[in-house]
Amino acid sequence: MTALLDDQTRAIVTACIPALEAHGLDITREMYSRLLADPAIAELFNRSHQKSGEQPTALAMAVLAYARHINDLGTLTGMIERIAEKHVGLNILPEHYPHVGQALLGAIAHVLGDAATPEIMQAWGNAYQFLADVLMNRESQLYKETEEAPGGWRGWRAFTIRQRVAESGDVTSFRLEPTDGKPVVLHKPGQYLTFNITVPGAGSQRRNYSISSAPDSRGYRISVKRAAGGLVSGWLHDHAKEGTELLVSAPAGTFTLPEETANHPVVLLSAGVGLTPFIAMAEAAHKAGRKAPLHYVHGTHTPQSEAFGPRVRELAKDGTVQADIFYTRKNDTAAAGQNVQTHEGHISAAWLKAHTPADALYYLCGPDAFMQSVIAGLKAEGVPESRIKHEVFGSATTPEDALHAA
Repeated sequence: MTALLDDQTRAIVTACIPALEAHGLDITREMYSRLLADPAIAELFNRSHQKSGEQPTALAMAVLAYARHINDLGTLTGMIERIAEKHVGLNILPEHYPHVGQALLGAIAHVLGDAATPEIMQAWGNAYQFLADVLMNRESQLYKETEEAPGGWRGWRAFTIRQRVAESGDVTSFRLEPTDGKPVVLHKPGQYLTFNITVPGAGSQRRNYSISSAPDSRGYRISVKRAAGGLVSGWLHDHAKEGTELLVSAPAGTFTLPEETANHPVVLLSAGVGLTPFIAMAEAAHKAGRKAPLHYVHGTHTPQSEAFGPRVRELAKDGTVQADIFYTRKNDTAAAGQNVQTHEGHISAAWLKAHTPADALYYLCGPDAFMQSVIAGLKAEGVPESRIKHEVFGSATTPEDALHAA
């Protein structure tokens, strides 16, 4: 049982909000510099997110969100669930938490200096331990549920690439099946896999990739875009062949279509490689014989950059989805089709209001700028936040992302 936070702790943490707004990123940068000095701890993290500054920013936003809502912890449920799912994918264990706590408290004392009074340090120690206990308890449940499910496992499991397919000029799909030949746990469409990949000369690397196929007890498919300068995505494209073995954690993630949406209109909004979880959702809808409207709206540069174009048209032809594809660069080769319309330009909230059901649920995935623009536009058009769900590729960059991303 996790002990409740006392009034004094909550009051002190709340009083620290201005300091976090001013110095939170300095604190998390200092924390990671301390934490990652231990090679065994460093390999648990996505190093590219460290170099880009994404991870320190994401943690700073999460800590700020925690402080702002410490008197209404129910508001943090979604954030805590998302963090727990990510930790399970990364195989974070209870013994890792003291290292994080020590580094965080040391960073707070270092950055705040004399302002970090004994009372403040005690309060943050209490607040950290409370949140750590909540996460450890939830992660223990998730590990147990996944391990005990049919085809489930815990930790890293060896998978073999059985097929690779070029979906576009820069997106390649990899069909993965367990090396032991046994079944796998059925994922929820929209979830991701976490990989432990050793890149020659760069050591062990952790990455998450959305599953881009419907649930299948034989294996999974991921679809990876070659990122500019991407260490792992480049290695996968250049060196991961059929027969290559990879270490994989069980499916995780909260960006899924709950069962109650089966009879509700849903709009899947994506740009670029953000389509991957939606391909899984569309294929699952096809297998399940979904009747409620499923509207697939995707933005890309050209027909040549459109991954899964033929598959989307196949699904639209049988009525599983209605599709609208937006090409941002003028072209004369865009292929429409039955239940598929093509457009030039960018997806806009005004177009969505005019062409999608008034009571639709909107699911978004893609680059940050795309999602921020569409979310702001939908809200301006009167769509309540409760009907907008979005997946963050990478790390949250605002307290709102930390709270509300799925």
